[in-house]
Amino acid sequence: MRFRFIHAERAANNYPLWLLCKVLEVSRQGYYSWLNRGERQAPDREDLDEAIKEIHKDNRRCYGTRRQKLELEKNGFKVGRRTIAQRMRRLGLKVRYPKAFRKTTESDPSATFAPNILDRNFHPEQPNQAWCGDISYIKTSSGFLYLAVVIDLHSRMIIGWSIQDNMRAGLVDDALRMALGRREVKPGLIFHSDRGSQYTSAKFRETCAQAGIIQSMSRKGNCWDNAVSESFFSTIDRELLSDGRSWSPSRSTLEIVTYIETYYNRRRLHSTLGYQSPLEFERKALRNAASPEAA
Repeated sequence: MRFRFIHAERAANNYPLWLLCKVLEVSRQGYYSWLNRGERQAPDREDLDEAIKEIHKDNRRCYGTRRQKLELEKNGFKVGRRTIAQRMRRLGLKVRYPKAFRKTTESDPSATFAPNILDRNFHPEQPNQAWCGDISYIKTSSGFLYLAVVIDLHSRMIIGWSIQDNMRAGLVDDALRMALGRREVKPGLIFHSDRGSQYTSAKFRETCAQAGIIQSMSRKGNCWDNAVSESFFSTIDRELLSDGRSWSPSRSTLEIVTYIETYYNRRRLHSTLGYQSPLEFERKALRNAASPEAA
């Protein structure tokens, strides 16, 4: 057990607690909870309820029993999903569910569209083999903002984003340029999008050409061809924007950037990634690539 190992190494003064917890991918709070419970198999009900409520709050009321169980295990609790469901009902904790996706972009009928090269291959083996992107709108106290994102399909990490008060080509171009500034890419990278006029614009095509990016576009009227982007917008709408709050444009921008950079990329457990965060998934992939025998 990880906490028992940490306790032994800490007692022997071999390594500091923060390093042990980082290497073994557990929290110090979890270690102290385990220590205070005396390693009991059946956790104290009050402690369990507090942990469930904290996880529910920290994860924007969106974690069901499966993700709750994984987070509780990281904090030293051994408990089944049925028990978690019972405790959540007793505590009055309700999980938020996704809303329908809202179509934002419009195509230019005179544009030349790229073929659907990606063909729904949403699981490339390595980072920077295939990216996707899309646009959604955010209601604020004084009009709308528009959010464009670039997602690495390997890890589902948001590697580029742009928030503006318009939907001109610069919106998606800025998001792509941020992604290119963060990643080292090789010619042949696929970028998939819908047929929106922003993605068929000369500005965006030129940026792709300069980076050696091959454009891929969804078939006409087929939202499933860009399902990963749509899934992200459904998630951020549910977890951040669906409370009926009407923030100012500056507050909305701050909340969105904080959500993407500190929560979605670094902490949120993704079922597609085996209930790991994008950052954790990428780090493990890099370790396995460096040491094939560890894979």
